[in-house]
Amino acid sequence: METKDCCPSADELLRLDQQLCFALYSASLAMNKVYRDSLKPLGITYPQYLVLLVLWEQDQRSVSDIGDKLYLDSATLTPLLKRMEAAGWLERQRLASDERVVMVRLSEAGKALRSQAERIPLQLACRSGLQLDEIAHLRQALCGLRDQLLQ
Repeated sequence: METKDCCPSADELLRLDQQLCFALYSASLAMNKVYRDSLKPLGITYPQYLVLLVLWEQDQRSVSDIGDKLYLDSATLTPLLKRMEAAGWLERQRLASDERVVMVRLSEAGKALRSQAERIPLQLACRSGLQLDEIAHLRQALCGLRDQLLQ
Protein backbone atom coordinates (compact mmCIF):
# COMPACT_ATOMS: atom_id res chain seq x y z
CA MET A 1 0.00 0.00 0.00
CA GLU A 2 1.34 3.40 -0.92
CA THR A 3 1.79 6.10 1.67
CA LYS A 4 -0.61 8.24 -0.35
CA ASP A 5 -3.47 5.76 0.28
CA CYS A 6 -3.17 5.69 4.06
CA CYS A 7 -1.94 9.21 4.75
CA PRO A 8 -3.54 11.98 2.71
CA SER A 9 -1.28 14.79 1.57
CA ALA A 10 -1.40 18.22 3.16
CA ASP A 11 -3.00 19.54 -0.02
CA GLU A 12 -5.75 16.94 0.25
CA LEU A 13 -6.25 17.54 3.99
CA LEU A 14 -6.63 21.28 3.45
CA ARG A 15 -9.28 21.06 0.74
CA LEU A 16 -12.49 22.80 1.79
CA ASP A 17 -14.65 19.91 0.60
CA GLN A 18 -12.69 17.55 2.89
CA GLN A 19 -13.40 19.53 6.08
CA LEU A 20 -15.88 18.06 8.53
CA CYS A 21 -16.21 21.49 10.12
CA PHE A 22 -17.30 23.02 6.81
CA ALA A 23 -19.79 20.24 6.11
CA LEU A 24 -21.34 20.88 9.54
CA TYR A 25 -21.21 24.65 9.12
CA SER A 26 -22.80 24.70 5.67
CA ALA A 27 -25.46 22.16 6.71
CA SER A 28 -26.21 24.33 9.73
CA LEU A 29 -26.60 27.40 7.51
CA ALA A 30 -28.99 25.50 5.25
CA MET A 31 -30.95 24.16 8.23
CA ASN A 32 -31.21 27.63 9.76
CA LYS A 33 -32.56 29.00 6.47
CA VAL A 34 -35.27 26.34 6.36
CA TYR A 35 -36.15 27.01 10.01
CA ARG A 36 -36.21 30.77 9.38
CA ASP A 37 -38.79 30.21 6.63
CA SER A 38 -40.87 27.88 8.84
CA LEU A 39 -40.72 30.14 11.90
CA LYS A 40 -41.49 33.39 10.09
CA PRO A 41 -45.29 32.91 10.27
CA LEU A 42 -44.97 32.46 14.05
CA GLY A 43 -42.94 35.67 14.34
CA ILE A 44 -40.04 33.98 16.13
CA THR A 45 -36.38 33.45 15.35
CA TYR A 46 -34.52 30.15 15.49
CA PRO A 47 -32.80 30.97 18.84
CA GLN A 48 -36.19 31.98 20.27
CA TYR A 49 -37.63 28.69 19.01
CA LEU A 50 -34.90 26.79 20.86
CA VAL A 51 -35.71 28.61 24.11
CA LEU A 52 -39.40 27.86 23.61
CA LEU A 53 -38.64 24.17 22.99
CA VAL A 54 -36.80 24.01 26.31
CA LEU A 55 -39.66 25.72 28.14
CA TRP A 56 -42.38 23.67 26.40
CA GLU A 57 -40.53 20.58 27.62
CA GLN A 58 -40.45 21.91 31.19
CA ASP A 59 -41.70 25.34 32.19
CA GLN A 60 -40.20 27.33 35.08
CA ARG A 61 -36.48 26.98 34.51
CA SER A 62 -33.56 29.09 35.64
CA VAL A 63 -31.60 31.07 33.07
CA SER A 64 -28.56 28.92 33.82
CA ASP A 65 -30.56 25.73 33.24
CA ILE A 66 -31.78 27.03 29.88
CA GLY A 67 -28.22 28.03 29.01
CA ASP A 68 -26.95 24.56 29.91
CA LYS A 69 -29.57 22.91 27.70
CA LEU A 70 -28.77 25.20 24.75
CA TYR A 71 -24.99 25.42 25.28
CA LEU A 72 -25.28 29.22 25.65
CA ASP A 73 -23.73 31.46 28.26
CA SER A 74 -25.85 33.97 30.15
CA ALA A 75 -24.30 36.93 28.29
CA THR A 76 -25.75 35.51 25.06
CA LEU A 77 -28.99 34.20 26.55
CA THR A 78 -30.05 37.18 28.70
CA PRO A 79 -30.60 39.65 25.82
CA LEU A 80 -32.52 36.96 23.95
CA LEU A 81 -34.76 36.33 26.97
CA LYS A 82 -35.30 40.06 27.44
CA ARG A 83 -36.50 40.38 23.83
CA MET A 84 -38.79 37.39 24.29
CA GLU A 85 -40.18 38.90 27.46
CA ALA A 86 -40.79 42.22 25.67
CA ALA A 87 -42.64 40.28 22.95
CA GLY A 88 -44.86 38.76 25.64
CA TRP A 89 -43.81 35.11 25.26
CA LEU A 90 -42.24 34.63 28.68
CA GLU A 91 -41.70 36.20 32.08
CA ARG A 92 -38.49 36.45 34.07
CA GLN A 93 -38.37 36.79 37.83
CA ARG A 94 -35.55 36.76 40.36
CA LEU A 95 -35.87 34.27 43.21
CA ALA A 96 -36.58 35.98 46.50
CA SER A 97 -34.42 33.40 48.29
CA ASP A 98 -31.45 34.00 45.96
CA GLU A 99 -31.54 37.10 43.78
CA ARG A 100 -28.68 35.78 41.63
CA VAL A 101 -31.08 33.20 40.19
CA VAL A 102 -33.51 34.34 37.49
CA MET A 103 -36.39 32.02 36.76
CA VAL A 104 -38.11 31.97 33.38
CA ARG A 105 -41.65 30.82 32.70
CA LEU A 106 -43.87 30.88 29.67
CA SER A 107 -46.66 33.41 29.39
CA GLU A 108 -50.01 32.37 27.94
CA ALA A 109 -48.84 33.71 24.56
CA GLY A 110 -45.69 31.58 24.78
CA LYS A 111 -47.74 28.50 25.63
CA ALA A 112 -50.09 29.25 22.71
CA LEU A 113 -47.19 29.27 20.23
CA ARG A 114 -46.68 25.57 20.92
CA SER A 115 -49.72 24.47 18.93
CA GLN A 116 -48.58 26.58 15.96
CA ALA A 117 -45.08 25.07 16.14
CA GLU A 118 -46.17 21.43 16.27
CA ARG A 119 -45.98 21.05 12.48
CA ILE A 120 -42.41 22.34 12.19
CA PRO A 121 -40.44 19.16 13.07
CA LEU A 122 -42.28 17.10 10.45
CA GLN A 123 -41.90 19.88 7.85
CA LEU A 124 -38.15 19.82 8.47
CA ALA A 125 -38.03 16.04 8.31
CA CYS A 126 -39.74 16.17 4.90
CA ARG A 127 -37.40 18.91 3.67
CA SER A 128 -34.36 16.86 4.74
CA GLY A 129 -35.21 14.00 2.40
CA LEU A 130 -34.24 11.58 5.17
CA GLN A 131 -36.32 8.85 6.75
CA LEU A 132 -37.14 9.24 10.46
CA ASP A 133 -34.71 6.46 11.43
CA GLU A 134 -31.96 8.15 9.39
CA ILE A 135 -32.66 11.43 11.16
CA ALA A 136 -32.45 9.67 14.53
CA HIS A 137 -29.08 8.08 13.61
CA LEU A 138 -27.69 11.36 12.28
CA ARG A 139 -28.83 13.24 15.39
CA GLN A 140 -27.25 10.58 17.61
CA ALA A 141 -23.96 10.76 15.68
CA LEU A 142 -23.90 14.58 15.87
CA CYS A 143 -24.66 14.55 19.60
CA GLY A 144 -21.86 12.05 20.10
CA LEU A 145 -19.48 14.26 18.12
CA ARG A 146 -20.51 17.32 20.15
CA ASP A 147 -20.05 15.50 23.45
CA GLN A 148 -16.65 14.17 22.39
CA LEU A 149 -15.47 17.63 21.31
CA LEU A 150 -16.64 19.20 24.57
CA GLN A 151 -14.66 16.76 26.73
